[in-house]
Amino acid sequence: MVSRARLISVIGAGRAEPEVLQAARQCGRLLARAGFGVVCGGLGGVMSAAAQGCAEEGGLTLGILPGSDPAQANPYIQVVVPTGMGQARNLLVVMAGLGALAISGGAGTLSEIGHALKMGRPVVGLGSWEIEGVTPAATPEEAVGLLLARLPA
Repeated sequence: MVSRARLISVIGAGRAEPEVLQAARQCGRLLARAGFGVVCGGLGGVMSAAAQGCAEEGGLTLGILPGSDPAQANPYIQVVVPTGMGQARNLLVVMAGLGALAISGGAGTLSEIGHALKMGRPVVGLGSWEIEGVTPAATPEEAVGLLLARLPA
């Protein structure tokens, strides 16, 4: 029997400052070390940094792209899913994960947070939206720890 990959949705800014990217990369590393893969929107910024950190630690990376061209995926995505759905793919990104880690981000991140909360997924925010249902964290280590502790058994 094949074991099913356990994925965490990492959502956040498509363009971000170096310190945000460093935090996202560290989150990806920590998730891989804990035995989780990363599912994201597959493009740049937080998505690329988290995928890079995960891949560097041997974790699985899955990118659900808004467009139909697989070449749009960042170089750290191992499994590319082109959708041609535009921003509607945000629902798929959070649906594929057991929980969501929001790092920085704007309106697209907010939409993913909303979908995740509506589906009952735990959401932890690192420098992201502070809204009801999102657990805030101050560091990548705290963010990953809080999220993993909130996953269903």
